Amino acid sequence: MSLNTNIGGIELDNCICNGSGALCKDRDELINLNNSRTGAVITKTSTKDLRVGNPEPRYFDNEMLSINSMGLPNNGLQFYLESAKSITAKPYIVSISGFYIDEEPSLITYIQNKYPHVTGLELNMSCPNLVGKPQIAYDFEQFDNILTKIYEVNDCSIPIGLKLPPYFDMMHFDEATEIINKYPINFLTCINGLGNGMYVDLENESTIIKPKNGFGGIGGPCVKPIGLANTHQFYTKTKCDIFGCGGVSTGSDAFEYILCGASGVQVATQLVKEGTDCFSRINCELKQIMINKNYECLDDFKGKLNYIN
Repeated sequence: MSLNTNIGGIELDNCICNGSGALCKDRDELINLNNSRTGAVITKTSTKDLRVGNPEPRYFDNEMLSINSMGLPNNGLQFYLESAKSITAKPYIVSISGFYIDEEPSLITYIQNKYPHVTGLELNMSCPNLVGKPQIAYDFEQFDNILTKIYEVNDCSIPIGLKLPPYFDMMHFDEATEIINKYPINFLTCINGLGNGMYVDLENESTIIKPKNGFGGIGGPCVKPIGLANTHQFYTKTKCDIFGCGGVSTGSDAFEYILCGASGVQVATQLVKEGTDCFSRINCELKQIMINKNYECLDDFKGKLNYIN
């Protein structure tokens, strides 16, 4: 029974990984991930310099959802590049803000030449919680222009992925696909949080988080149907490998994402709730489902979603 997978040329010994943003900001958190059963260590989305992020309270979760407006708190790209030397047990994927890449597109060549311990890059084109900043991948002209810059000035021999926002309209899937298919992108992460949701504190008759007057990115179980749909759309429309993300808390969730075409899944809200023990549990649950269905490996069912006639 094997859960190993390959995502954009990155070999993982199991398909369950952390999502950028969840318990991956400082050195202790990165080391904890390295020592856990995650298939890879994915860093917090990084910017050029350290960012404190948005004011607190900026995160809330319950059994239905999470809502956050963190504002990309991180220790700066150089910290995450240097930390690669400490991550020896797993592939190490550095997440970088799309806005930073837009300003410094030659960063990729710099990373390739100076930091061989970095296994791959995930370019975050979809953060919904930067005050005054749009989500890059919703502005298709800007999205295309940034990718053009990247591939004009880098040979991109390191695997590169894009973290995408949720799309809802079929025309938007088509527009995004047309852009993505122009470039040798190795993998996609589908999806980032649903931007600009709100949760109300009934007792206090108030918003539950402080930034943006209570608006934040929605994650957790309630977003899984949207994550599954985006995963399946991009699986069928592109040649990219896909990390499914959004509402993964059980082996059943992971199975559904892989059935919809994901080569691996990322866990975020559940990781915050449960800690790194969630990886071993989800691995065991997924293996049991595969045993029950007589599947030996992920390719036995990956992308083989049936449609009702």
